[in-house]
Order: sequence, then structure tokens, then C-alpha cells
Amino acid sequence: MSDLTAYRNPVISGFHPDPSLCRVGADFYLVTSSFEYFPGVPIFQSRDLVHWRQIGHCLTRPSQLPLTGAKSSQGIYAPTLRHHAGVFYLVTTNVSGGGNFYVTARDAAGPWSEPVWLKDETWGIDPSLFFDDDGKVYFTRHGGGERGGIFQTELDLTRAALSADPRQIWAGTGGIWPEGPHLYKVAGRYYLLISEGGTSYGHSLTVARSDSPWGPFEPCPHNPILTHSARVAHPIQATGHADLVQAENGTFWIALLGIRPAAGQHHHLGRETFLSPVVWDSAGWPVVNGGAGIELEMSSAGLPPALAQPLTPARDDFDAKTLDFCWNFLRNPSDADWSLSARPGWLRLNGNQASLDDVASPAFVGRRQQHFQCAASTLLEDHATNSDGEAGLCLRANEANHYDLLVAHSSAGRSVRLRARRLGSSELVAEAPLPEGPLVLSIEAQRDSYEFFWSIPGGARHSLGTLPTRALATEVVGGFTGVFIGLYAKAATADFDWFTYTPHD
Repeated sequence: MSDLTAYRNPVISGFHPDPSLCRVGADFYLVTSSFEYFPGVPIFQSRDLVHWRQIGHCLTRPSQLPLTGAKSSQGIYAPTLRHHAGVFYLVTTNVSGGGNFYVTARDAAGPWSEPVWLKDETWGIDPSLFFDDDGKVYFTRHGGGERGGIFQTELDLTRAALSADPRQIWAGTGGIWPEGPHLYKVAGRYYLLISEGGTSYGHSLTVARSDSPWGPFEPCPHNPILTHSARVAHPIQATGHADLVQAENGTFWIALLGIRPAAGQHHHLGRETFLSPVVWDSAGWPVVNGGAGIELEMSSAGLPPALAQPLTPARDDFDAKTLDFCWNFLRNPSDADWSLSARPGWLRLNGNQASLDDVASPAFVGRRQQHFQCAASTLLEDHATNSDGEAGLCLRANEANHYDLLVAHSSAGRSVRLRARRLGSSELVAEAPLPEGPLVLSIEAQRDSYEFFWSIPGGARHSLGTLPTRALATEVVGGFTGVFIGLYAKAATADFDWFTYTPHD
């Protein structure tokens, strides 16, 4: 297929799970989960559902997103984005700091309001909102854990509170973790779309419908309407957690999460955002991509006209007054730990005593790895004053699993080190002496390996070694995120002149 007749999945690559989207006029807006990273809940805009441009984050202040003490893969779980009467609503769960809440904005790019915390007597995640024609607003969520179900109540926007305790409205079709619910009204009927099977290789989408938002819900006779659980050799796995949207031309589409294992059942880029068409059969049930599953290349038939978005530049010279939207911190950063103005044209990290091993907020600024084959480089001037100081370029999965290419100091002098932390155990893989002065650190990524380099600016590159991507894969390290490429400092001041990220696939 040519570019005019096809699009490629994923439409947002790298760690962008649990997509939720809505349409306002000709524009589509989409959000994804962010877990322990700050700012929280990246938000994207598109005209064609394929080319997405990040326009900001929904949670940009610690008052909206308290993350102190949040372990990896805690923090913000699956959000839902809706638009009603000129207002955007973002409802989500901070599993380590307050539970379910919503924020609002007139402009999707922000600023977003302070949180409205929703008091709920029982534990639940994956909240969603549905605005009905009669003015009622329904709050729907998962509850009950692995063998739970879908719970619902009304949301009173006037009081900014739930009208009653949520009650179960559907248990799903028998799969574990019935979650990610979204309620819709199509052709006068209420449809409840959920995920079952857990957000891994058994993931699936199921749907039920009713004449009432409270049920009883009739399950689709063709459930699951999407799963790749039997397609064990397929390059896309774990398909599920979807949200439905209708384009101006009347066509229906779902955004959903999936993974792309790099070698067997191992994925390290995280759960990504995919797109598929949906049609309604003669009995009024949704059919995803003709019932054939999701592919890396899909027909563009029915999509709005393609409108390419500006590409994120490969090089960031840190000349702006604020960081690009692609950058994130670990938990709530201290303003004292980073600066774009202390040395104009450089990103300065003032490393505190926290390291990447700690459930804390080290001086770390990172971005998602979004491609199997890519290269990342930075020019570093470190100002370490003691043997505890270190700074450099890192690949982070979580506290117990990360690769670090660092400049360090000891009684023997200055050196560059390659350190691997795997399953909570750290190993010095390689070390080489360094002269004083600026240094270029680089990482070359392949599907199954990372190679680490250092060089003097303008000089030849020297390899410090190669490490496997598999050790940073979710199947090994656990959790729900993907690899971040980050700039880092501990107990030292470090200046980064530029950073490049170049995809090769």
C-alpha cells in the first residue's frame, strides 16, 4: 500500500498506554497513562487520528499530581478524556496519592484545574465519564480486583461529588481483571466497552449493551471483539484497553494499547497506542477491523484527510525557556535540581543525594524510547567535587533495573563507567580513564541490544560495551511502563549542552 492508502501502527509509539480520546469539531484529542513520571498525562492533538502532536500535559503541578513515595508503576493509572459543553474533563486515578479525581480545562493544552477528589468507599481504578442526553453524568470504573467487575454511579457536577456509592453493573464475560470501562450511546442503545484478561498476552476487548445505562447488559455474541491471545507469532500482542470515537464523516475508530515484543515474549518499549476502524454489523454490534485483528499496516479507508504534524527535532539545544513536552522527571522534582537559565543554552542538573536506585526524585530528566533502533547522544560537562558524584546518560526501566553510562571521580582520577543494575543488583561492566573537559556520551539501540560509547568532542568514539534490551523488558522487570532515556546527576553539578534522539526504524 502507498502512504495515501495506508497508515502504520502504532500511531503513538513507545510507552503511551491506556489511550483515551474524544473529538471536538474536526480535532481529536488523546491522553495516555503516565504512572510515576511528572508532568502527568501527556495530551495529544490530531486531525486525522494517525498523526499526533503533543500539546502539553494535563497534570503539571505537584498539587494536581502528588507523587512522593510513589513506587515505579504507581502514580497515574488509566485516564479518560471527555468534552462536554465547552469543557474538557480528565478523570483518572492516582493509586499512590488520593485515588480517583478529575480536572477540567477550556483549552486542552491547559492550564487544567486543581483536582476534584471523588470520595469512594470502595477501591476502584480506570474511571470514565459519560454525559447522557438528559444531562446526567455517569461515573464508571473497575472495582473488586482480579475477579471484580464494572461499577457505576452518577456524578453530580454541581456538587462536584459522586451521587452514591458505585454499584456493579456488569461482571464481564469471565476473564480476569474486567477493567478499562467506557460507556457510550449509539443509535439509542448504551454500549459498555471493557478489557479482560489482564493487560498482557491474554488481553482482550469485550462489549455489552442495554437499553439503560444501568443494565442489564447483554454481552456481544462475538466476544471478545478483539484479542491477539491466539496469535502467538504476531508482531502485535496484548491488544486491549480501547476507547471509541466517531469522526465527522461518520466513521468509527478505536484507539487501543498493544505491545511489540522484540524477541519472543519480551517487550521493552512499553505499551503503545494503536488505531483500528470499527463498523457496526446488522445486529448492531461493533466489529473491529473486520474481525481480523490489528496489523502494523492498516487501510486508511474512512479516515479524515491526512494532515502530517511537525516532527520533533532530533536535536534539543536547550535554548528554550521551558523543556520540550517530551521530557519528564521522576516523581515531583525540586526546582533546585535543574535549570535552563543558570547557564543559558545548557540544561544544568544539580544532583542531590538520591540515585536512580531510590524511590525518590533524583536529578533526572528523561524521554521515552520510542523506536527499537535509535541513537541518543549528549555533550556533558560535569563538575563533580567528590567520589560520590556522577553524571551521564541512562536507560531506565525502574529502580531495580537500569543501565548507566556515567562520568565518575575517584582517587585514581576521572573515568567513564558502564554500570548495569538488574533485578536490584548493580554491576560495573566496564570503565575507562578520561581526560578533563567535555565529553560526548552515546547509546546505539538495536532490537535486542544497546551499545554504549564515549568520545572527546570531535574525536573518535570508543565503545564501553553492549547490554541486552531483554533485561529491561516488562516481562523481566515487571510493571506497566517502558524504557526512558535520561540525563542524570547525583551529588554533582552537570551541564548538558545538547541532546539528540535519532530513530532508525
